[in-house]
Amino acid sequence: MLRSSFLLLLLCHSSSSKLLGWVESPGYPSGYPPHASLNWSRCAPEGHILSLKLIHLDLEDSQDCENDALKVYSDGDQISILCGTVAFEELESTVNPLLISPPGGCLKLLFQSDYSNPKRYHGFRGFYTIHDFDECEDDLSNKCTQFCHNFVGGYHCSCHHGYQLAEDKHTCNVSCSKDLSGRNRGETSTPSWPDSYPENANCLYTLSVEPHRQLVLRFSAVFDVEQGPDGQCKDALRIVTQTGTLGPFCGTNPPPSRISTHSNQVQIYFTSDETGENKGFRLHFETIEKVCQPGVIANSKMTPHNQEYKSGETVTVTCDVGYVVNSHGALTLSTQFETTCQSTGSWYPSYSCEIVDCGLPLLESNSILELVDLPEQTQYNAEVQFMCSSEYYKLQGYDKYTCNATGNWVSPVGNADMPKCTEVCGVTSNAISSSGRILGGARANLGEIPWQLLIKYPKRGGASLINDQWAVTAAHVVDAVDATMIQIFGGLVDGKASDRTDSLTCERVIIHPGYEKGISSDKQTNYDNDIALVKFKFRVNLGPNFRPICLPDVNRVVLENEQGTVSGWGSTEKSRKSQFLLYAHISVYSLDTCRNTPVLPRGGTMTFTKNMLCAGADGKDSCGGDSGGPFILPMMSPAGGPYHLAGIVSWGAPCKDGANKGYYTKVQNYIEWIKNTIEEHREE
Repeated sequence: MLRSSFLLLLLCHSSSSKLLGWVESPGYPSGYPPHASLNWSRCAPEGHILSLKLIHLDLEDSQDCENDALKVYSDGDQISILCGTVAFEELESTVNPLLISPPGGCLKLLFQSDYSNPKRYHGFRGFYTIHDFDECEDDLSNKCTQFCHNFVGGYHCSCHHGYQLAEDKHTCNVSCSKDLSGRNRGETSTPSWPDSYPENANCLYTLSVEPHRQLVLRFSAVFDVEQGPDGQCKDALRIVTQTGTLGPFCGTNPPPSRISTHSNQVQIYFTSDETGENKGFRLHFETIEKVCQPGVIANSKMTPHNQEYKSGETVTVTCDVGYVVNSHGALTLSTQFETTCQSTGSWYPSYSCEIVDCGLPLLESNSILELVDLPEQTQYNAEVQFMCSSEYYKLQGYDKYTCNATGNWVSPVGNADMPKCTEVCGVTSNAISSSGRILGGARANLGEIPWQLLIKYPKRGGASLINDQWAVTAAHVVDAVDATMIQIFGGLVDGKASDRTDSLTCERVIIHPGYEKGISSDKQTNYDNDIALVKFKFRVNLGPNFRPICLPDVNRVVLENEQGTVSGWGSTEKSRKSQFLLYAHISVYSLDTCRNTPVLPRGGTMTFTKNMLCAGADGKDSCGGDSGGPFILPMMSPAGGPYHLAGIVSWGAPCKDGANKGYYTKVQNYIEWIKNTIEEHREE
């Protein structure tokens, strides 16, 4: 009869709970054997909890329950370890209240006995139940801001009258939005004004009028919106117009008493949190005709400058320095334009002022002139720095340029012409020796006379490199052949090495217009203006053995007895053309000596002009085959230069006569012609 009553009790309990039952150790109550074990677990459905009540516990006692033990886990975390004998009253007060799972969680029991028992132990027995969890009574689970209603397996929230449940189904807020569009005047305020506004308010007041009118807002003197102790807005007012957002506003200081929004559409947002007892605000709105604002075009100024402009007024917009007008997406060179205020409060035309961009400096392909580093940006006031990529060139001009307001790269003095890399001239790799002669001359080493060129066709002669694309020689050496037929070599001292070297490609020969060739070379008596320029098709590769000679200063006067150096592959004492480049140091003669020209074998004398100089020394002279070659000053330089080209070997008495006096074209008189000619043919 007692057993039937207890069964009925269990059935009644089952009708109000999802699940219940007993759990006990192996062999209970007769006693558990050695090496006994139990692994038991149950889980509660969502919104329910699982609890365990131990009614009997009789296990072997040991330190830290290391022999026999009952371990209880909740969602994988151990919440209790039990052993020994514990009375029911103590289980009820200290153990059972802890044996509970979280909502929707699990309980797990692990029982283990060791290899022996000193006496018989009954084990344990417990009763588990799964029942509804009351979230409304739990502060961590209850997320309702106002009312909480529990039901089996969960809960729901509800709100006071005048509030509505938000999308999160927990928060109660006030829907205080109003659409006031079409009204030219009126007022609005926070809910419950002048009483405190409710918590969790989310208000939107929409104002909209005709496009040619603008809204003006006026706030009342009382303004009370909750502000935190750190000055941050806990509740906030924001005013959104077509041109931007004003706010957030909070505290007791209202926005400006009169706000001209310059907009026909305004949205006023007000939000509050779940705390506070503040009054809020009240505002009045009205409309006026739209006006235009100054300063709406960035990086510019308007003339005349007013606080506002009425419809129909025209102003001149001037871009700031370094900015130009962007008209319909295209940058112009203009810095000004006119615009008119429209009835809608906008300007037309509405161009923009954008910063000038110079772009990267334009450099020739394969140019020696280079940028030190590519600039990060090339806009107004940006800087670039130039350098020459070869040690055989030097920078002529400033190395740093700035992007100016007109979009040009300019030097510190405002010059827009790019710097140039000019050849380092008149410098030798090996200093010229103080001894030597052509007629009885000494061999030149590589790098001693690096500007010396060898002409093998149309006739044996010399020339001087004056930059990386031009050479100068005597006119009578190259006047009888097309430029492309000339065979000319550089960077060598052994004439036979030219047989293994490609000649430089000549593009053009320019004879001085004042040069008059005789009927035949053996009858010519006037070598005035005996000078010609040779242009190479490609720039030559300068190096230690191939470098240009400097041209003299136009005001440089060649002095009597001044010593210089003449060089060439011409005839020697043995009347043979030299295989090797020879040089000799000679002195400039006086004009009287030069005017005393030698008598020709056929009779008659040569003509000496102001465009010539003569020089020589005892046993030293230029000779046949040296024509067109250089006579340089000074005679020697311990620093290896700079040397300049004083003369071009032109004519003289036969070397075997022992006159030791050669005549040279005076280069000083042709500086302007040389520079002008090179400039005229620069773009070819």
